Amino acid sequence: MKFNAALFVAALFSHLTFAAQPAAAQSAAEQPAADLPAILSDSKLRQTVYLPDFSYAGYANGEAQPDTRGYQIIEVENFGVLANDGKDDTVALLTLLESLADKTTPTVLQFAAGRYILSDIIRIQRSHLVFRGVGSGLGGTQLYFPRPLIYAQEPAELKELREYLVALNKIQTEKVNNIRLPFTQWSWSGGFLWTGVKGQRVKQYLDSYNSEEKPLAVAVAGQQGLFDVTLADTQANALKVGEVIELRWFNPEGEKGSFLQELYPGDKLKVGSHHWMQPQLALERQQVRIVALNGNTMTIKAPLLHNIRSQWQVGAYAWQHLTAVGFEHFAIEFPFAEPIAHHVEQGFNGLYLTRLFDSWVQDITINNADNGILTEEIANVSIDKVHTTGSKLAHYSVQMGGVHNVLVRGLTVDNVVRHPLSFNTFSTRSVYSDVSILQAPVLDQHSGVNQQNLFDHIKLNITLSDPTQRTYPLFAGGGAGYWKPSHASYNSFWNIQVHFTNGHDSTQAILLNGMSDGANARLMGISGDLPITVEYGPDAYMEGINHYYQQAPSLYRYQLAKRLRSN
Repeated sequence: MKFNAALFVAALFSHLTFAAQPAAAQSAAEQPAADLPAILSDSKLRQTVYLPDFSYAGYANGEAQPDTRGYQIIEVENFGVLANDGKDDTVALLTLLESLADKTTPTVLQFAAGRYILSDIIRIQRSHLVFRGVGSGLGGTQLYFPRPLIYAQEPAELKELREYLVALNKIQTEKVNNIRLPFTQWSWSGGFLWTGVKGQRVKQYLDSYNSEEKPLAVAVAGQQGLFDVTLADTQANALKVGEVIELRWFNPEGEKGSFLQELYPGDKLKVGSHHWMQPQLALERQQVRIVALNGNTMTIKAPLLHNIRSQWQVGAYAWQHLTAVGFEHFAIEFPFAEPIAHHVEQGFNGLYLTRLFDSWVQDITINNADNGILTEEIANVSIDKVHTTGSKLAHYSVQMGGVHNVLVRGLTVDNVVRHPLSFNTFSTRSVYSDVSILQAPVLDQHSGVNQQNLFDHIKLNITLSDPTQRTYPLFAGGGAGYWKPSHASYNSFWNIQVHFTNGHDSTQAILLNGMSDGANARLMGISGDLPITVEYGPDAYMEGINHYYQQAPSLYRYQLAKRLRSN
């Protein structure tokens, strides 16, 4: 598909105009003529207060939409996968997928209207394959999973995780509920629709599983936010233009390592032991395409996550992945099951996306899940128009695990979720944009070196448990102590709008808090239909509290339009 930058920018600005909805407490007349915060409009400030460019998130770095014209269409009913017959379709679907495993023809698996019954893990392990229904609503396609993953065959890919849970004695203890139960492997991993590369590790947990892996090239210099990487002599010979590689940063210097200062400047934050007890574990990863090689200079498509210093042992590594995998236009349905406890989920998990690049999800409804969509080791993926519903308490809606440049856009969280939005371990430069959380919102940052992520144009319904206390822990951070702080530098918040469902009998400001250990956050445009104050520390940059930036409702779209216009 040929990319027309002018048309794309015009469409973006059209979206900007349509989406510009002022907060209830402000009128258009109150807005300044140039309604942008100083972090965007003041060139001197921009030199000292770093704000990442989030516009590279999503499929094709936001520059194009998936195009499946020319894909062969396979009607699954022709292979015994039949809707509405009351029979289990698992074996027939797995047989069909096995017949396509060694093929390379781009293919759409077309599901009809009606209910399909599936009861085991459906693995997608090849590129250029799309699961497509006819719609996610009434009269559409429904994939029904009658039992949880605890009844599926033990996946070999999660053997390391199972051993890790035992080795670290991961036990959920709730005395008041008489619960002392081991964590399940399904709490934050696995799904019935599971993408991955055969033989590739899902996530690194234990040193005993490590094997020596040499980089394709050693990086010796590079500047955060720029595109050129200087390689050691002759190292560029192992690389190719157009190849997707993974840049990795390490901390071989121990508890006081200089890379930790890059992540957590100053001495105000206590850094957990996993940052230095596993020197073979890369603390940062960036999956990115090479666009040019000139001598010992490698130019990459997206801006560098970090500076490059020789003592951080930065390297460009091979990264096995799938491309052009899509899921679109269907619903996932689970039966209601009472939740047992936090971390003891049974595995009513929808999608588990691993090892994807330039792939997508769009128009999916997920009902009664423990976890709607879980992610790990994916990059340049767009997840559009997902709607999570149900009457049970869920763990995650759409979670960002170890991801880079992932865009979750147009998500509606209609159910109660422990972590309705969550940037988890190793998530970087990823974006939640145009999201609505209708119940019990939390903007969770789940420790584990997640950084440079963006909560963008988020609408929240908040009910105060005690309206007289005038406080709500919106920014509460989860995660294990050995991966603290809750996030590294430059996680950002833009145009967060709060509707309070109660508390309107007083004009006293409501405090939004919950984060005391997040490094160098950026908060711009936090507003509500009651006055608010914000506590966020340490060293957070804030402007536009009780203000909505109409000129740029979405920072992601603003930065993307600006970038495309300049190209």
